[in-house]
Amino acid sequence: MKLSIITINLNNREGLERTIQSVVSQTFTDFEYIIIDGGSTDGSVEVIQALNPSIPHSFTWLSEPDTGIYNAMNKGIKLAKGEYLLFLNSGDCFASINVLEIVNSWIKPDIDILAGYVKEQNDDGNNKYPPENFTFRSFYNTNIPHQAEFIKKELLLSLGCYNESLKLLSDYEVNIKALCKNATYKYTDILVSYVDTNGISYQKSNSQLIHDERKQIFSANIPLGILKDYEFFFANEKEFHSALKWVKDQNTIFKILRFIYNHFSERKEST
Repeated sequence: MKLSIITINLNNREGLERTIQSVVSQTFTDFEYIIIDGGSTDGSVEVIQALNPSIPHSFTWLSEPDTGIYNAMNKGIKLAKGEYLLFLNSGDCFASINVLEIVNSWIKPDIDILAGYVKEQNDDGNNKYPPENFTFRSFYNTNIPHQAEFIKKELLLSLGCYNESLKLLSDYEVNIKALCKNATYKYTDILVSYVDTNGISYQKSNSQLIHDERKQIFSANIPLGILKDYEFFFANEKEFHSALKWVKDQNTIFKILRFIYNHFSERKEST
């Protein structure tokens, strides 16, 4: 068994039902399904209990209080028997019934992280893409949506699983640690999941916490000298690109500069 799909839930019965339906409808069936419930009181447990005797896959669940989402995710890691794990939390859904069939055909033993992209479940329906390249520059301002990240359990264990002291960005820290550990990574152009935008990471009130946790993650995992150098070059590159955009927006100036450049380029070629 290569795949373990893990769903975290707390008092989100409707979202849980949608997630479960998308999981059990997959055409590929050789995977394990795990539900970690945080002691819900809204009928979620009854939904899980009704599923238990009918699901055709290997199925494990528990319901007990936890100390937060990453504590619950770590419980899922400990229970998982699959080689690769995907966290599809309550409210998130697979984008099609054959997602796991496609992913299973693309997973190779030498890949530590296989990533696709997700689409937000809101009126705008924005796509969220992970970086195509596994570099610090690529990950400086973005992350892999965990709903489209198939990550080796062995890698997660070697990184100490998820940091439970973080509230929002522990999955981001795992990817930064994986980057520093030279983990292998592959991006595939496949829509894996539709993500629930009612989650805590989408709440604008958490923007400062996200900023603070990013700083904490960098200082804990990136040598200060390297981080300072990168931030210096990043800031200068940003200013440089802003200056170029301003010049391009000034239509007359841009045309004059382009004429001068073309003129001297032609002269150089002729000599």
